[in-house]
Amino acid sequence: RPDLTAERFVPDPLGGEAGARLYRTGDRARWRRGGELEFLGRLDHQVKVRGFRIELGEIESALSSAAGVREAVVLARTEGTGGPRLVAYVVPAAGETPAATELRELLQQRLPDYMVPAVFVTLESLPRTPNGKVDRRALPAAAEARQGLAGYVAPRTPVEELLADIWSEVLSVERLGVNDNFFELGGHSLLATRVMSRLRGAFQIELPLRELFEEPTVAGLAGRVERAMRAGAGLLAPPLVPVARAGELPLSFAQERLWFLDQLAPGSSAYNIPVALRVVGDLDVGVLRHSLEQIVRRHEALRTVFVAQDGTPVQVIEPPSRLALPVVDLSGLEEDRRERLGLELVAREAGRAFDLAQGPLLRALVVRLAEASHLALVTMHHIVSDGWSMGVLVREVSALYQSYTGRRPSPLPELLVQYADYAVWQRSWLQGEVLAREIDYWRRQLAGAPALLEIPTDRPRPSVQSSRGAVRGFALPAPLSSGLQDLSRRQGATLFITLLAAFQTLLARYTGQPDVVVGTPIAGRNHLELENLIGFFVNTLVLRTDLSGEPGFVDLLGRVRETVLSAHAHQEVPFEKLVEEVAPERSLAYSPLFQVLFALQNVPQEELSIRDLHLRPLDSPATTAKFDLTIALGEVGGELSGSVEYNTDLFDEVTIERLAGHFERLLSAVVEAPSSPAGDRALLSTAELSQLTEWSRGTGDSQRVGTCLGELFEAQVDRTPEAVA
Repeated sequence: RPDLTAERFVPDPLGGEAGARLYRTGDRARWRRGGELEFLGRLDHQVKVRGFRIELGEIESALSSAAGVREAVVLARTEGTGGPRLVAYVVPAAGETPAATELRELLQQRLPDYMVPAVFVTLESLPRTPNGKVDRRALPAAAEARQGLAGYVAPRTPVEELLADIWSEVLSVERLGVNDNFFELGGHSLLATRVMSRLRGAFQIELPLRELFEEPTVAGLAGRVERAMRAGAGLLAPPLVPVARAGELPLSFAQERLWFLDQLAPGSSAYNIPVALRVVGDLDVGVLRHSLEQIVRRHEALRTVFVAQDGTPVQVIEPPSRLALPVVDLSGLEEDRRERLGLELVAREAGRAFDLAQGPLLRALVVRLAEASHLALVTMHHIVSDGWSMGVLVREVSALYQSYTGRRPSPLPELLVQYADYAVWQRSWLQGEVLAREIDYWRRQLAGAPALLEIPTDRPRPSVQSSRGAVRGFALPAPLSSGLQDLSRRQGATLFITLLAAFQTLLARYTGQPDVVVGTPIAGRNHLELENLIGFFVNTLVLRTDLSGEPGFVDLLGRVRETVLSAHAHQEVPFEKLVEEVAPERSLAYSPLFQVLFALQNVPQEELSIRDLHLRPLDSPATTAKFDLTIALGEVGGELSGSVEYNTDLFDEVTIERLAGHFERLLSAVVEAPSSPAGDRALLSTAELSQLTEWSRGTGDSQRVGTCLGELFEAQVDRTPEAVA
């Protein structure tokens, strides 16, 4: 398209270089008086969705070429709270009714995953302007006209209506049909947990999470719900309700463990959770203090202290009080010095230990660098907060700050329950027969599990486990990320299940152990009332997979899927209680039950956005590691990126970098050939293979070392103990 090239790439009038060009993006913008560039919209049909720039015409061209499609138009529409998503409007050819699944598969073959529309709407004709062009503004909202090309079927029973309403709320998609697929609409395991917690409240039944995986449509899941109701299935757990504040209030199981750890190592900052921001703009410190005070008032956990009575810890809820918000003014110093000192102050404050018996367990600090430049820090102890809670904090600070600067009252509704209510509920329910039944499942699940995952280390394991650590980041290419999403959908698995299966395969290759146990964090918020509450709810599941028998990767996905769903069905047992009851082989040299943690971060990430303020997180280097390895991945703009937190007493950075490379190559291999045994895939990079070749061509010891390493690697590929020995 030379005409488009000439239109988009225009001569550069400022560069002074002959033939230099500028790219005309099509963004319409204007300069504000304060020097900000304000985005006003687009001049063409290019849009930005999930961090990707997308030419809608490419999608429309691919759709229009499909059999049975006469015309197609694609828009990026924002409906509900889920952000912009692509909506395809399709006019079928005469006598044709192409299915949405067929069109989606066609586009997945031709386009990247992020360019495949989330919603398809069928129209008899496209609206036109008087001059015959498509009137894009007249196209109906997806919420008004959404229907699958196979035919929209409205909910037919009260159960289907309730389920459709629940899905609409969780997925931010309106007017669902009974044949809509939860996972095709963007659902994942965390959102599935939200759906199941709402089912509990709506129908007074308890369904395992696996039911949604096995019946991912409204109609299919409605059938399971109706059968459970007819069978008289009642709540396995009592309702979560407020309790009286008179008398002693117990700690939750997770809080109790952190309290004991604090007694063993008082003055430790290992469980501090800091949030540090660079704030550019006219920050009103008084309004910020008022906003934080309101949040502390709303959430009892943030004004709770933990004291011992006759050797037993109890929580004491303090009355609301004025929040201390010190402001350190460095604006009079030279720029380089005030920046350095400001970062040092933030790091020192983030690492300052809490006194659990005295409190407060939320601290704040503002460092003024210039008139419109600040550093802001909020630090909480893990005993009253977790990762999900940080999102709640960000959301509430944003809402309150904007309301208070406009002299409006708080827009936040009062909370139905508090963390102390949850702790009492957990203690009263998880005991006796209920606890025995749950623990019995985990005893069977973990019977005979290896006590230690023997990953080769760079140094011998110390006799007492340390917490010294570091972090190494890595990123997966966009095509590989898209391929993993496609593979997960085709096999009826979540992205987490696919990534976990591949990572456990890698661990089996590293250790030579086919019995692989890892841990994974879960939100632990199975009740609707807990979703907007700040507190320590996160739990840890132990996932054990049998990789024996050289299964193909597709078969392995089935094993891992069963493991994950079964674990979720028994997730109420706190990890601390599980260790106490299962009583695994204990050693001071390594953590019990598992030594590697694997996580896919799909906790809702709240946007750091406050009117007239530009906020940017401050990264702080990690210096601790709670396990041998912690692998965390997350999706940003359609790409998967992650980090490896590792114990520096065991591993060098180059080893972790090599592990990340092996993981990426293994993922690429399973995407290319998912039916082949995952354990047979080559892991070494070209550089590593070249190094082995070079060593083997050397003389003396280097040649012998190279030959041995090459033979050992081939033996590991063959996966025969005799060859490795």
